[in-house]
Amino acid sequence: MNIIPIPAFADNYIWLIDPDHNGHTNNGKRAGVFIVDPGAAAPVMDGLQRFGLSPLGILITHHHYDHIGAIEPLLHEFNIPVYGPARGNIPALSHALHDDDMLVLSRSIRLRVMETPGHTADHIVYYGAGALFCGDTLFAGGCGRITDGTAAQLYASLQRIARLPRGTRVYCAHEYTLANLEFAIQVEPDNLDLQARLQRTAGLRREGRCTLPSTIHEEKLTNPFLRCHLPSVHAAAEAHAGRNLLSPEAVFAVIRYWKDGM
Repeated sequence: MNIIPIPAFADNYIWLIDPDHNGHTNNGKRAGVFIVDPGAAAPVMDGLQRFGLSPLGILITHHHYDHIGAIEPLLHEFNIPVYGPARGNIPALSHALHDDDMLVLSRSIRLRVMETPGHTADHIVYYGAGALFCGDTLFAGGCGRITDGTAAQLYASLQRIARLPRGTRVYCAHEYTLANLEFAIQVEPDNLDLQARLQRTAGLRREGRCTLPSTIHEEKLTNPFLRCHLPSVHAAAEAHAGRNLLSPEAVFAVIRYWKDGM
């Protein structure tokens, strides 16, 4: 797949997926793309025109406005389907998706739907062809805040994602990587992989460059929310909480609320 980031708002990414990897055109015809989490219409319209692309459909991960705000403006321009969580209040939803549904993007590319509640109760992610479009469940170096989900749900969702193949490319919906890693280094100051990643990420952001995608392997080495079973993260969480923590899930809840206070 050819995957194009479209910046929106202060720090969102809207992803354009060209499942056939046709580039800008295919024998003079515009290549077709699926639009992931379009919160704003103008950047999408500009990106489609700039890259010579035609929309085939919209993929939604959850109901927050910065992920759905452009659905109705785009449907005024294009007659395309809208895919999203069956349990979400998604405007103009044409295809309600459930756990393990399979979404066919082309003859060779399919995405599996995974329900990942926690950030919101309705959150889903899309996985296939070595890529994960994970909205606000997993971030590079972090994870989403808990809004109308629970810490137990989000922990379980992240554990499920962590079992994906290590080379899976992670396309999340926000440029939060540097801030996430600056928090992570407080949790694990002696993590050499994390130190190196933080340095690389700071360099990319100084140049105004995108820090995504990461990989599942990189997240398991450096993201504290995927490392709650490890002694270093457990000890840091207990020190912050001032009490004993009896499970990785309890460690996760402590560091999630620790991060909320930063």
